[in-house]
Order: sequence, then structure tokens, then C-alpha cells
Amino acid sequence: MSATATPPSCAPAWRGVRRLLAVRLDSLGDVLMTTPALAAIRHTLPDVHLGLLTSTAAAPLRPHLPGLDELIAFDAPWSPGACGADQAGRLLEAMSAELARLRYDAAIIFTACTQSALPAAMLCAQAGIGLRLAHCREDPHALLTHRVADAETVRTGMRHEVARQLALVAEVGMQAPSVQLRFRYDAATHLRLEHKLRRAGVQGGHDCFVVHVGAGAPSHRYPATAFGRAAALVARQSSALAVFTGSAAETDLVEAARAVMDVPSVSLAGALDVGELGALIDRARVLVTSHCAPAHIAAALGTPVVDLYALTHPQRTPWSAACRVLNRDVACRNCLQRECPEGHHACLRGVVPERVALAALELMQGTARGTVFPLAPARA
Repeated sequence: MSATATPPSCAPAWRGVRRLLAVRLDSLGDVLMTTPALAAIRHTLPDVHLGLLTSTAAAPLRPHLPGLDELIAFDAPWSPGACGADQAGRLLEAMSAELARLRYDAAIIFTACTQSALPAAMLCAQAGIGLRLAHCREDPHALLTHRVADAETVRTGMRHEVARQLALVAEVGMQAPSVQLRFRYDAATHLRLEHKLRRAGVQGGHDCFVVHVGAGAPSHRYPATAFGRAAALVARQSSALAVFTGSAAETDLVEAARAVMDVPSVSLAGALDVGELGALIDRARVLVTSHCAPAHIAAALGTPVVDLYALTHPQRTPWSAACRVLNRDVACRNCLQRECPEGHHACLRGVVPERVALAALELMQGTARGTVFPLAPARA
């Protein structure tokens, strides 16, 4: 369906919605994987006031999400490490009051299949939000007005996160004009990035590729020195400059990667905001990364990506992207754990730097280009 096509007609109960709250209380990458579903809401209800309730970690996405009218940051008490038990009641009471003040009349609660939507459903019900849609494994009784039965497990099969969220909104007739992830940045962001690159010694026309060493979960991290060896191989064979990114807390990882290289590189660790990181990825010939939010930014912007994808979860690979998803198959795949339960990290450490470099070079040369919708990680 083209962007100019007549919007689809949603379910009767939802046609009169004026203020709709999307709920995705997860990481930046999870919110990016929800953007096609948000686009479906906007396309189907073009005049609706669309708000997003999300975590403080994902809140910096606000300027970069097209079609959104409002973002409310909230670290839910049922999220890991959000608050102590003594604070939970006060936080929930305050957020319920805030949502009631904002007078939303509908909420769509987006979750992974390993999560329950019921805490967020109760919060929305307490705020007086009349329509509440979510996937739900158990019987929600009055907490949801529109329930989509959730049978996904590792054993029965898990859809890609993007497909899951599109299927949820489709239950009430909402269809996206395209299934591409959404991420935007403006000209001012581009200029800030170019200024920072010049200060780091990178000229405007210099070919570069981006290496993002860190990851949100320890089980998702490819070794920093292996990143450095792969980056050196790519730089020598392509003449492109390796630009390393990461948070300020990941500076030591970046420097460990750069220390094993015998060719020049640049570090912008801790120097970029989310928009500038997106502009850099958009400028790059390829992104090489452990699995984290930059992989989804690359997918949104159309930059080829080599994703060192730990076999912890099967449903979060780069969506609709020119990509190579690398890992080594292991018996403990799909463990769903943030820490490697076996302690060996073999699904990542089994991928040699030469394999990473070859994948990056093939993508840079266009020999591995092509849009894919990976539902399960490929094996190195």
C-alpha cells in the first residue's frame, strides 16, 4: 500500500479514538522494532493524538520517531532494577494520575512474548483508559477490552518482534503503509556530527565504516579484541576508516579494540547523542556491531549491518536490512538470558574475526546486498 493510499478502516470500537497511548516499556532497540506498528496506527487513524509510554532509556528517541505527538518516560516497577519495592506503589499512583490527566481513551500495549501485559493493562485501567489491547497468555478478565491470545514460546516458535507488533495492531484493523523501521534525523544533527568528525580528524569525503563494540546485555557482547582484529582487516582491504562508537561507559572496550589494530582508527565513544549516532551510521558504508540498538538504527536507515548476534533470543535480528547475522550454533541456544548461563559465550566467541571482516567487505562491495526478513539467526 502506498503512503497516499486511503487509510484502512479499523475495528468499529476504535474508529472514534481521539487520543491513543502506545506502551512499550523496553529498550531503545525494542521501541525501534515497534515503529512499523506505530506507523500503522498513524496511517489508520491519521488525526489521532499518538503518545508513547516508554522507558527513560528509550526516551532519547523522541525527536527521531516520525508521527509521534508525545513521549512519556516511565521506568515501570516491574522492569529490572527500576526501583525498590517500597517505591513501587508511589510510582504507579503518580503515573496513573498523570495518564488520567492526559485523558487517553485507548491504549495498545506492546510486549515481547516473554513479558506479561497485565501490569501495564492495570495501570491503563486505573487511569481510566477505556480501550486496552494487548497480547496476553492468561485470561485478563476486565483488564483488557481486546485480547490477542499469546501462544508464542521458544518451543512453539517465536515471531520476529516487528511481525508480532504488526500482528497485534492488525487485530483491530490497523495496517502499516510499509514494514520498514522508522528513524529520522535533521540537518542540524548532520552538521553536529560532521563537526565532531572533523575534530576527530575525519574529513568530509572520507569513507568510513562504524564499529559498535558494546551491548546492553553481557551475553550479547562479542570480544572487544576480536572486534579490533576484524576492523583492522576491513580497513586494510577497503581503505575505509574504522570509526568506533559506544557509550562513555564503554570507552575501555573501544580502546581495547583499537589497541590491537595496526591501522588508524577513530573513537567517538561517549561523544554522540542518538541522532548523531544515526547520522554516522547513515554515512557509513557498513556497521559492524554486537546485537544492540545500532543494528536497528542501521536497518531503519538502510545501512548494511554485520550483526554479531548471540543466540539468546531468536526474534530480534535486523529487520528488512542488507545484513549478515553471525554466530556459532550451540546446544544452549534460545536461553533468553542476559548473562551466559554456561559461562562460555561460545555462540559469539566461536565466530573468528576473519569471518566478520569477510561479511563486512562483502556488504561494502555489494556482493551480499539484498533485503531480508530474518526470523532466525544465520550460522557462521
